[in-house]
Amino acid sequence: MQNKNHWEKIYSSKSEDEVSWFQEHAEVSVRLIEQTGAPKSANIIDVGGGASKLVDDLLDKGYDNLTVLDLSGQALAKAQHRLGARADKVRWLEGNILEIDLPQQAYDVWHDRAVFHFQTDERERKAYVDAVLRAVKPGGHVIVATFAEDGPEKCSGLPVVRYSADQLHGEFGAPFDLLGQEREEHHTPAGVVQRFVYCFCRKLD
Repeated sequence: MQNKNHWEKIYSSKSEDEVSWFQEHAEVSVRLIEQTGAPKSANIIDVGGGASKLVDDLLDKGYDNLTVLDLSGQALAKAQHRLGARADKVRWLEGNILEIDLPQQAYDVWHDRAVFHFQTDERERKAYVDAVLRAVKPGGHVIVATFAEDGPEKCSGLPVVRYSADQLHGEFGAPFDLLGQEREEHHTPAGVVQRFVYCFCRKLD
């Protein structure tokens, strides 16, 4: 996951609607974010958001305190170009989630669709969870989606870890109260079905 050159190459060689994770609308993610009950002014970060259209959907819904973090500058540039003037309403961070210095206890909602499952090393997973613990406010919500147990074994040529909802929540542990879980059958632009699992948690006070 942490090979920046790998992701820059993908985003420079493919349009945003050609990558396997493309969604015209991030319906499950938007619904779960709305389900948190967070106000439109809530501080929301989309980890690994890249060129995802989730930020478009959230702006359309009236959310106005958004941050998109990605390893790939190419991905962020595509999203900024697509949004035009609206890109100025978003904070854009280029960096590695395992290394970047995020503000402490700043975020009301942490969203990640398909970054955590690239953390194939236990030390990476611990570093990721530590980052969530530092950056999310007490009582804040954490939404993480990975490939499900019956999902793909690789993405973009890289190995992933597949999870059941209980296994995924188990990686985050006692500081997080599991509020809900659900599966999604994602249809890629190539017509392949990829099965995801979402965990919807609250960080305890």
